[in-house]
Amino acid sequence: MSRRACPALFISAPASNQGKTTVTAALARYHAAQGRNVRAFKTGPDFLDPMILERATGRPVYQLDLWMGGEEHCRGLLYEAAGDADLILIEGVMGLFDGTPSSADLAQLFGVPVLAVIDAESMAQSFGAIAHGLATYRKGLPFSGVLANRVAGARHAEMAQQGMPQGLAYWGAVSRDAGFELPDRHLGLVQAEEVGDLEQRLDAIAAALQGTKLTGLAAAVEFAPPPAPDRSGSVLRGTRIGVARDRAFSFLYHANLDLLRAMGAELVFFSPLSDAELPTADSVYLPGGYPELHLDQLSANRSMAAALRKHVEAGKPLYAECGGMLYLLQSLTDVKGHRAELAGLLPGRAVMQPRLKGLGYQSAPLPGGVLRGHTFHHSTMETSLTPWAHGERLYNTSPGEAIYREGRLVASYLHNYFPSNPQAAAELFHS
Repeated sequence: MSRRACPALFISAPASNQGKTTVTAALARYHAAQGRNVRAFKTGPDFLDPMILERATGRPVYQLDLWMGGEEHCRGLLYEAAGDADLILIEGVMGLFDGTPSSADLAQLFGVPVLAVIDAESMAQSFGAIAHGLATYRKGLPFSGVLANRVAGARHAEMAQQGMPQGLAYWGAVSRDAGFELPDRHLGLVQAEEVGDLEQRLDAIAAALQGTKLTGLAAAVEFAPPPAPDRSGSVLRGTRIGVARDRAFSFLYHANLDLLRAMGAELVFFSPLSDAELPTADSVYLPGGYPELHLDQLSANRSMAAALRKHVEAGKPLYAECGGMLYLLQSLTDVKGHRAELAGLLPGRAVMQPRLKGLGYQSAPLPGGVLRGHTFHHSTMETSLTPWAHGERLYNTSPGEAIYREGRLVASYLHNYFPSNPQAAAELFHS
């Protein structure tokens, strides 16, 4: 296979909350409105930012994660996108050099030019010092330029530009405007389908790009083909997997679903919020999400709880991640103290907390092998169950998240990335 060339840009920042998602979504919406096929990606194990980018592009958004998926997997995703896209946009995670691997590592590995979005609020000429630091901190990083975000007006943008060192491209400025901001909550941005005026916000911020260099296409980047074809096989041929997907259970990687299909599985989707019964299925997948925001509706749906219990008692596989696991407990209490009885398949209760209680990459030893994933949750859990295993943290040796196994039911706080070990993923659902 030959290399594929496609205009591409990597949108990063000096830190979180600088406006990366807003600017990436605006870029995607602007170019999509010009009739271009835009493919967007998100660096790292994020579920929420991709939902916004999907609305902006009208296309599925995949994660690029060098630790969870590996270089070959990421290369394959970019190569596939370059085959039909007019523009590839990659949104970074946290600050440009934060983490191992970092956004800079990913950008440099694939040669994608970096645009740094810098929140210029409460600064003037010092904007240039931050831009200079990002551009020169690492040799060999393809650095394209900087964008001043949340400026107070034309004079503020002018002062920010005055601080720019010679030879470093200033791509323009975007004004501070409440109509451009994307609402957030305890796990990150509010889910795209919950933002009633999201289309208007995307159109408004896209229009604000007029007058910046972002309205032109980025430089073309050559993407090499992955060195080996997919060898996932057809181990799930004939297996029908019921996948929960609604406002309460929406943390699903497209790559996970693609892999299950590639291994021969048929996926059927259902809603624990509104469906009275499970679809006919050999296995069930309960992903994470926001069950704590829908306690009364989930609690009232006793027929779904009964259907899940019947499924498990029949010895059929059920795999639950984070919010999916909380739904299987006897009760869940939100941050305001409101408690609701839930499915009751697992003994114990969970209580939402005002601060993070789990964060970071972990490897998960599972019945079919080790999967790589991450944890990110605000709840604490009490249960009489004895963990079958624990996740292994990437950066320290303390025990990771508990992994519970009761027959063919496997549950944990961990969100696992199936392409990291297709065989281990298949074993979770093989009937």
